[in-house]
Amino acid sequence: MSERIYLAVIGAFILSVLYFEVDNMIYVLCLWLVFEAITNIRLTTLSLKLFPSPDPVGLTQFDTRQRFDFDALRAARIIIAFFLGGSFLLLSEYGIEMLWFFPWFMGFAILGAGVSGVCPIVLLTKWIGFK
Repeated sequence: MSERIYLAVIGAFILSVLYFEVDNMIYVLCLWLVFEAITNIRLTTLSLKLFPSPDPVGLTQFDTRQRFDFDALRAARIIIAFFLGGSFLLLSEYGIEMLWFFPWFMGFAILGAGVSGVCPIVLLTKWIGFK
């Protein structure tokens, strides 16, 4: 499974969970993303080791100078988890109703990144200097 397919699945999962109002699954997804980022045991790399493909289609990348010895995909997972989990926590637990848009926007943006192959969060983390 490439990062594109993974992001498309994550985006579709976020949108379906929001539509069916299964709030706890958002928190489970955020914990899963943080676990993947901290341990670097990613579902995409495990699936490529089990089922190798000749040339996996990945995300759009560009060359930048590396400043940090930390993978950009790991940093992007942490950013997604904290923004999604934080906004959803403020929305559902504290009743800040003006944040209803943010989880939906993230779901559509992540789904769009999976479909198009251009993830702005990964590009931003690479531009900052992550590996």
